Amino acid sequence: MPKPLNYHPLFTTRTEFLSVDERVSLSYKRARLLMQTYDLSVTDIQVCSHRYWSMMTDPIMSLDTAMFTILAAHVGLTIGTLSRHLKQRPDFRELVNRLLRFETVGIYLLTERGHGLDAFNIETTATKTQGGFVINTPREEASKFMPASTPAFGIPKVALVMARLIFDGEDRGPRFFVVPICNEQEMYKGVESIRLGPRPGTSPLDFSITRFNNVLVPHTALVASKLDDYSLPEFPLQAWWNEVWRIPYGTMAVTAPWISSIKAAAYIAGKYSIHRCITGKGESHLPIISFRTQQWPIIHATAVGHVMSNWYHIAIPQTMDKSLDPRVRHGMAVIVKTTACRHFQRCVPEVAERCGAQGTFEHNYMARIENDGKGVIIAEGDVLTLCIRLFSELVLQRYHIVIPDPSESLLAQHAHSILDENRALLRQIPDGHRSEAFNSIVLPQAESTIEAIGHAMAYSAALHSGLPRPILDVYECAVIRRDPAWYSENAGLTRLAQRMREDRAVTAAMPHLESYLDDLQIEGYVSAPIVSDMAWKEYVGAMPVYVGNAVPKSMDQVQAML
Repeated sequence: MPKPLNYHPLFTTRTEFLSVDERVSLSYKRARLLMQTYDLSVTDIQVCSHRYWSMMTDPIMSLDTAMFTILAAHVGLTIGTLSRHLKQRPDFRELVNRLLRFETVGIYLLTERGHGLDAFNIETTATKTQGGFVINTPREEASKFMPASTPAFGIPKVALVMARLIFDGEDRGPRFFVVPICNEQEMYKGVESIRLGPRPGTSPLDFSITRFNNVLVPHTALVASKLDDYSLPEFPLQAWWNEVWRIPYGTMAVTAPWISSIKAAAYIAGKYSIHRCITGKGESHLPIISFRTQQWPIIHATAVGHVMSNWYHIAIPQTMDKSLDPRVRHGMAVIVKTTACRHFQRCVPEVAERCGAQGTFEHNYMARIENDGKGVIIAEGDVLTLCIRLFSELVLQRYHIVIPDPSESLLAQHAHSILDENRALLRQIPDGHRSEAFNSIVLPQAESTIEAIGHAMAYSAALHSGLPRPILDVYECAVIRRDPAWYSENAGLTRLAQRMREDRAVTAAMPHLESYLDDLQIEGYVSAPIVSDMAWKEYVGAMPVYVGNAVPKSMDQVQAML
């Protein structure tokens, strides 16, 4: 590949000096640059090749969440969904080629304002007529929510719209339809885009509410290999999951930037803490990294960055393994997303706080990425909802996901124990999983159980990959903090024993902190000026300076101001 993207002028631009719309425009330009740089083929996208995952896991994605959002929908969902129909539907090829060249942006209109994750029950209709299909939004609640559909940035857009196929007056279930949204300047007739207000402190994008007022599209707009098949599926929900087959891959893909963000936050806070000093005894300068209260959050985030990055690349082939039950593959993606996102939510705010006031400014990355992270919790499936579904199926033993053997680690013991505990609890409930007792007692354990399985898997992968023992020990201590009572009750680790275990882990890791930070391989993607005094002074030198020649009229005026 050519010169690393992080050195390209589009990525060295300081976005905090731009207006909101200038930042959105920049994100679209960056997305085009990524498409040109990786030059993915439709096969790369359909089979999720190594080249596809190289792009989705490029650390550059963590620098601009809006850019990543554009690409996740454009590449993974829109092109991905169309890709498997090309052999039977060569008429899609011209559109796909425009999408591959980023001449047209693809958006994915699935979710509706009144339904959220209950996307199987969407209300948008596509009524078959002699001239094709009429796409219509029957009421406000059926408006498509959030994908960026405005024409404000000079880019044509086309959508995959999930709508209920109405044939001969009968509802034949939800299908995707290709619907042109806008050209470079305006919306197409009958399509309405209402730009939503900003999400505070995040990378801005033209997120919108999209509505359709009897929009006529040709019969070839139906996304299907057989154009004349309007039959009602025998198993409607299963057929719907087949329509949205790219969502599980998206669940996995959206996790990647947040692992890079954990690494970046650890690197920024670590480097800052090494050079930031306070005055000690005798006017000596004492680096703030000398304090244990500073050491823990930084070494914790560093360990998590190493363990998550290592595990993610091992988990990708597992989620792509066609020999596995599709439910297991999606379950793996859910486990990875849940574990990484919850680590992100704990690590980033903690290290940002240890950077003091400077950690709250956008130019130092962490405040913005923390706000952006709230969006990924929902993207490609809300974490809690995904966990509830997976947890319920594992407790009911409808299928199994392999958890590392309990003999391998404390974390594996913990995962097996709490899953078994909930299975035993279910057996004691007379009315089973449809009872109020299951809803009120068992389901609240869903997310913590899925996360525990993820901890065990991540630790196992790190152990077998030969990550340094201090990194493993710090990670283990961080996980123990999530459920200290279990480790006290079942592993004989009292509160004091847990504290001493943590102290030993941090003491062993700290002499290697700088090398661990460098080994994160994130330095080239970090532009936060607080990483060094030199970077900070260069940044201040580029900022506007206000000066003047005003003179107070009298000393009385000065006194009054004082």
